[in-house]
Amino acid sequence: MPRRILQGVVVSNKADKTVSVQVTRRVMHPLYKKFIRRSKKYHAHDGENACKIGDVVRIRECRPISKTKCWEVVTDEAAAGAQNAAG
Repeated sequence: MPRRILQGVVVSNKADKTVSVQVTRRVMHPLYKKFIRRSKKYHAHDGENACKIGDVVRIRECRPISKTKCWEVVTDEAAAGAQNAAG
């Protein structure tokens, strides 16, 4: 099964080797048929502490690294290769 890849904005990088990424998506309201924004924060592993607040990053599902961290920040080359392989 392929790993999910999401795109979001870094909102916190205070922890060591961890960033908080806010992912925003648009969903249609079931009754009013209007698009509304839903957002969720994910903890992602950033081994080099390279991400800064405000960066747009891609995160990929991975094995559990800690209690709340099961995503990792992927570089542009790795994300492009995964997207091409998925189709």
